[in-house]
Amino acid sequence: MKQLFFAFLFITTIAQAQKKQISLDDLYKKNTFKSDYVAGFNSMKDGRFYTELENGNVVKKSFATGQTVDTVIHQKDVVDPLLSDDQLFLSLSDIQFSNDEKKILVFINRNSIYRRSSKAATYVFNLKTKKTVAIDNGSFVMHASFSPDGSNVAFVKDNNLFYQNLNNGTITQITIDGKWNNIINGNCDWVYEEEFEFTKAFEWSPNGKYLAYYRFDESNVPMYDMTMYEGLYPKNYQYKYPKAGEPNSIIQIHVVDIATNKNINVDIGKEIDIYIPRIKWTTNDNQLCVYWMNRTQNHLKLLLANSLDGSTKTLYEEKNPYYIDINSDLTFLQDGKHFLFTSEKDGNNHIYLYDMNGNMEAQITEGRFDVDQIVGINEKTEQIYFTAAVTSPMDRQLYVTDFVGERSRQISKGAGWHNVEMNADCSYYMDSYSTINDPAVFSIYNKKGELIRKLKDNAALRSTMNEYDLGKISFIKVPNEKGDSLNGWMLQPPSFDPTKKYPVLFCNYGGPGSQEVVNRFGAVNFWQQMLCGKGYIIVSIDNTGTGFRGQDFKKKTYKQLGTLEIEDQIAAAKYMGSLPYVDKSRIGHWGWSFGGFMSSLAITKGADIFKMAIAVAPVTNWKYYDNIYTERYMGLPKENAEGYEKTSPINYVDKIKGNFLIIHGTGDDNVHFQNSIEMVKAMVDKNISFESAYYPNKNHSIYGSNTRYHLYQKMTDFILKNL
Repeated sequence: MKQLFFAFLFITTIAQAQKKQISLDDLYKKNTFKSDYVAGFNSMKDGRFYTELENGNVVKKSFATGQTVDTVIHQKDVVDPLLSDDQLFLSLSDIQFSNDEKKILVFINRNSIYRRSSKAATYVFNLKTKKTVAIDNGSFVMHASFSPDGSNVAFVKDNNLFYQNLNNGTITQITIDGKWNNIINGNCDWVYEEEFEFTKAFEWSPNGKYLAYYRFDESNVPMYDMTMYEGLYPKNYQYKYPKAGEPNSIIQIHVVDIATNKNINVDIGKEIDIYIPRIKWTTNDNQLCVYWMNRTQNHLKLLLANSLDGSTKTLYEEKNPYYIDINSDLTFLQDGKHFLFTSEKDGNNHIYLYDMNGNMEAQITEGRFDVDQIVGINEKTEQIYFTAAVTSPMDRQLYVTDFVGERSRQISKGAGWHNVEMNADCSYYMDSYSTINDPAVFSIYNKKGELIRKLKDNAALRSTMNEYDLGKISFIKVPNEKGDSLNGWMLQPPSFDPTKKYPVLFCNYGGPGSQEVVNRFGAVNFWQQMLCGKGYIIVSIDNTGTGFRGQDFKKKTYKQLGTLEIEDQIAAAKYMGSLPYVDKSRIGHWGWSFGGFMSSLAITKGADIFKMAIAVAPVTNWKYYDNIYTERYMGLPKENAEGYEKTSPINYVDKIKGNFLIIHGTGDDNVHFQNSIEMVKAMVDKNISFESAYYPNKNHSIYGSNTRYHLYQKMTDFILKNL
């Protein structure tokens, strides 16, 4: 018996010893830990079927049985009409159906512009005739979108708005004054795209009679210059970027009548220093809803605009002592008498029902939790499906409730992250379910939450992960010095020994409303697992100001971004340093963007605790960042000058004691390279030692070619050397 036991122990030990160690090649060259997903999932209008992309073709499947009932589009039928070679098929990996599902838009060679904007060669394929038509003769256009009846396609080109009639091929130009760095029609300016998180700035009315669109006059917005290092003489790239306190674009909202070409200007008031963060049609072609928001973003109005004359009236109004976060959870119901809306006005994000006179009929969800998003509405049964963080801020579950909030229940099962996509009539949904330790499983469920079948289970990734010596991930609670308990996760080395002392690396973002500590696969990435395998404990702590713990917790940081946040990171580092298995003399901090700002504060304000920091693409003074984001959380510079100065790590470089690496892409259109330049200048003036790396022409994401491999090699080497 003893011999059997020792034989088993020996075999187990050998098996553990033979497990692989993660390398940078695995991460950035071999794509070893690739996740599977459901390509091209799209619910059909009848709610009974959905489409997927299989072997280049679009196939139609039954929600109930999972069987393929038809190949909706054969790739061999979708031929580029501009080329004579009939074997040059168009890829169907990027498509959009018309409302009647009789045509598709096909986007080819999509080129990114900024974070959310892109342009592509665009084609229309008719499923019945099998004919393909090029939009604007195959030129690269933005935001191509079908009209509701599928007869027209609107698009933006050269800052002007057009539409193409698919019956006769004629192209109508709606605007003529578009000009780079001056006037934009139908597309967002840079700051709207980045901070209000949309870029297509036009919408068809429900019946396609009208097109509503934004006109941005950015002529008075200051210009930002970036040097692009290409060729013998570097090029200069210029674009409009409004920094904190600087002028914004002047916004107009227009409605054009497609039949008559009559163009009216919507009355959004005489004040021009405002924002229009959304427009949305009601169910009535003659009523457009316009979101109006003041410059400091604490006053929101929903205006109802008359399509015939542009006159407006206030439908809804909300004020907040801090700021109002904008989302897209506004739905006008088909009865034409009500709308659903989400708001934080009671301290948590909840769903409300209003009538079209602006009277609240019901607060549908209530409690000390935040609704994430509305994912489906069945008006026939008066049911609303939504995801929320009820049981834990780290989880997302699917719930259903009625229009008065009296019959609510949880549908999804299992602690973790349920990413839900409802079908058209809310009878089925696809759930991408994962936990912090387990890759996503894609499954179809019925509306009761009963499993119909699995689509993808990432079995290959699980098998690959089992071949590697991975660390153990666990959730932790860490006290700060204000009496709050902070959510965190900790990754311990594979052969963790509590009698040893380990160095700790904090991985932190920490910006307003964000979350890094979530029960979702990918919250801990494989680079962190690689470092863990080299003997590091990796920790992430969601500090004060992060999301899904209610408005009070999130908005405590108002007008002092970075103050409470870094105090929490310092308190968490002290707590970790008190643990018997942590070497408190070897605690470091890493972050990107807002996280880079936090790392810059960690090595300055937290110099007695953090012995090493890496800041990637950091904000180093909020006066250098864009005005929509910065003023939302910091107020106007002229009204909070002290707050801007007190939160800038540039002003604390003389406190640096440890090893600091600052990294930036020179072509960063978002957090400008200027931030790192100014930080470096301050460190040079104070004779502070540091290391730096810059990546020519790379944007905020710092990727392309060998860039990511080089970047992570640089950071890994710095950590191994200095922590």
